[in-house]
Amino acid sequence: MTARERRATLGLASVFSMRMLGLFLVLPVFALYAHELAGATPMMIGLAIGAYGLTQALLQIPLGMASDRWGRRPVIVAGLLLFALGSVVAALSESIYGVIAGRALQGTGAVAAAAMAMAADLTRDSQRTKIMAVIGISIGFSFLLALMLGPVIAGWWGLSGVFWFTAVMALAGIGVMYLLVPTPEQAPAPAGMAVSEQGRLWAVFKEPNLFRLDSGIFVLHLILTASFVVMPIALRDQLGVADNAHWRVYIPVLLASVVGMVPLLALGERRRQMHRLLGYVVLMLAAASFLLAFSVTAGVAWLWFALWLYFVAFNTLEASLPSMVSRYAPLEAKGAAMGVYSTSQFFGAFVGGVAGGGLYTGLGIEGVFAFCGVIALGWFFLARGLSAPVQTELAEAVIGDVKR
Repeated sequence: MTARERRATLGLASVFSMRMLGLFLVLPVFALYAHELAGATPMMIGLAIGAYGLTQALLQIPLGMASDRWGRRPVIVAGLLLFALGSVVAALSESIYGVIAGRALQGTGAVAAAAMAMAADLTRDSQRTKIMAVIGISIGFSFLLALMLGPVIAGWWGLSGVFWFTAVMALAGIGVMYLLVPTPEQAPAPAGMAVSEQGRLWAVFKEPNLFRLDSGIFVLHLILTASFVVMPIALRDQLGVADNAHWRVYIPVLLASVVGMVPLLALGERRRQMHRLLGYVVLMLAAASFLLAFSVTAGVAWLWFALWLYFVAFNTLEASLPSMVSRYAPLEAKGAAMGVYSTSQFFGAFVGGVAGGGLYTGLGIEGVFAFCGVIALGWFFLARGLSAPVQTELAEAVIGDVKR
């Protein structure tokens, strides 16, 4: 990477981390503290956790297109301001309905597609996979950090303190956008690339590998939000961990999960075998979900192991999927591909929150985790059809020619 590309990578990864940290901070604490809000029920709690996903899903592609017309930076900054405003609304709310409104307003700052398109603008094609991989890893890191910080912040300042912290993170992201992220150079599209927005979207929708990846990120975030409707309750009731001390569980489990995650990422990214490895990691996620359902009554040791396996699988998938999308996307439709990917991700979060709240009401904690396992199994069979990306096929062909 050039110095400019490294600066763009650091800046955009930081913006992603700050924004996603704000979204993830709610997950480990909301189910524990939501009873303080008027009108809180399991269904309403699940809706509040996933509400941001609906507005994110609806606005990712429109705002991605808006960034094509008015520029990436103005759209991203406006989105971060909306996210901060939604955080303030949620922080000031005393009822579950106000928090739902705040979370939905947070989601209107749907800048993931625009930010990923900016990453593509600021890097050469040969380096683009690297920045997408770093952004994916930064999202995974923000998830780890949120699980550690969320219980601590909520223990000190309550649920409103968590939302005030997310507002600060959004405003800090704006500072990073102006201080660190370079301005893209406006270059004319290569010959033959000047296609309509509809044409780019169609190129994305008809690509079967992208469909598998978009379906995968939908399922991954469905499982994440559904799981965390009940995960904090399981830790409190099964492990006997106090509400403000859940970080004592998350930190050792997350640190141990790095031991399993790093070799998987190294094998998948360095040897370009992630398309073959993906299904096995998804199978790990399914196994972890079923183990979580089993461990609710089987004992503490099983719960610790299930949590470790869950985080190994989740963080590996969260870090690797964006770079895989960048490899499979047609050259003229990478921005559109990121828009569809982000839409799928956040719509999955919305569905997961609603499903988690509803299933918890009817089937309890075990039912939510078992549902996640079944959904992950369906993803496993879909992921098995993933073919090698073009770059891998070309590299293998070149190597074969050299050997011959």
